[in-house]
Amino acid sequence: MTPTLAFIFIGVAVLFILGMKFLSSPKTARTGTLIAAAGMLVAFLATFPLMQWSAEHKQLNIILLVVGILIGLALGALGAYSVKMTAMPQMVAAFNGLGGGAAALVGSLDFLGRINHHEEIKTFNIVAILFATLIGSLSFSGSIIAFLKLEGKFEKPHTFPGQNFLNGLVLLVILGLCGYLIAGETTNTTAFIVMFVLALAFGIAMVMPIGGADMPVVISLLNSFTGLAVAADGFTIDNLSMIVAGTLVGSSGTLLTLLMCKAMNRPVTNVLFGAFGSGGGGPAAAAGVAGTVKPIQADEAALLLVYAQRVVVVPGYGMAVAQAQHQVRELSDELGKRGVEVQFAIHPVAGRMPGHMNVLLAEANVPYDQLQEMEAINPSMDRVDVCLVIGANDVVNPAAREEKSSPIYGMPIIEADHAKTVIVMKRSMAKGFAGIENHLFYKDNTRMLFGDAKASLNALIAAVKAS
Repeated sequence: MTPTLAFIFIGVAVLFILGMKFLSSPKTARTGTLIAAAGMLVAFLATFPLMQWSAEHKQLNIILLVVGILIGLALGALGAYSVKMTAMPQMVAAFNGLGGGAAALVGSLDFLGRINHHEEIKTFNIVAILFATLIGSLSFSGSIIAFLKLEGKFEKPHTFPGQNFLNGLVLLVILGLCGYLIAGETTNTTAFIVMFVLALAFGIAMVMPIGGADMPVVISLLNSFTGLAVAADGFTIDNLSMIVAGTLVGSSGTLLTLLMCKAMNRPVTNVLFGAFGSGGGGPAAAAGVAGTVKPIQADEAALLLVYAQRVVVVPGYGMAVAQAQHQVRELSDELGKRGVEVQFAIHPVAGRMPGHMNVLLAEANVPYDQLQEMEAINPSMDRVDVCLVIGANDVVNPAAREEKSSPIYGMPIIEADHAKTVIVMKRSMAKGFAGIENHLFYKDNTRMLFGDAKASLNALIAAVKAS
């Protein structure tokens, strides 16, 4: 690599870091995306001088490269423009899986290419190749299952007795094959292919037992896997930009995974190997909750909202399913015209991907300054006149504070019950992912507005306009 290219790749690394920095705030996220995309474009162009073309297949390779670029550009643009914001988690899972699969293919092709040219594979190189192939293929197959779960194909966990033991056995075989290849049998293509196939199977087996509501953590973890695989590929093919980009994605994905698990008060191992929510929430649980459910009609709820000074909206997955973000913004605007202060309380794990609620509300043009993180909004919740909970469940459940035997005890929640009045919008009294009764529904200051979120919000908007 020439000094000029080295300096260019250092500049690319700076652009990637700046892009991630700007992504930390909704106000600068668009700029951060453009900066990171510019860095990727520069890295892509700077890679061309590093390519080694064989005279025999040079023209064919260039044609294949151009065709691949055009197909990728078309698929990326089509996905960005056609996918609805409510389906953004699925697109993130799919794109992440493609990234992992690409990283696995790069490692595999580098291995097979060296074997075909009878090159000696050094220990460092074989370790990087195996790591990229193993982690990349695992991320690919796992992301496909995550995509299908988010699509609702099999959202519930699929478990059977001894599943963790079997998964552990498969992982040991994979690691054993890697050790066999590293120990000196670097030309054994059969062992490599078996390892590759088992890694794909392990990705499926790892994600299948995890419930759909845990997909934010899974997507973040698999994203970090993809980043690490890309970084390993960078070492394999001596590409500095891949090393930097992969390391940034891997480290940020890992930190985000840990932060989300902290927000749920659950270790990563519980998400990956636990059967969360499978044992609670029966009739006994419902009987143990003090209080009664008090329904409310849309016109009554509208009066409470209109005469409030401060309203806090807590969006959840139910809002995403109903695709009601535009109605939420319209209701907020109508209340704002009447002098009501409206804010949105965002829980770190609300929805089906990191930042899911932020993305949906941004699509509906909700002003960024109205969005408040959980830590910022909780201290002032006792000064809120009306807290409107839309499709959220476990993230507002006071059992996390009040019931030590609860599976969510200790989980940080949005303290909606501290508001003077709470209006919960739900289709029914169905339990959340944790499989337990929500104590909030039975509080004296809580009213339940039953029905589809979009239909209920339309009724609220009409009642507010008529008031």
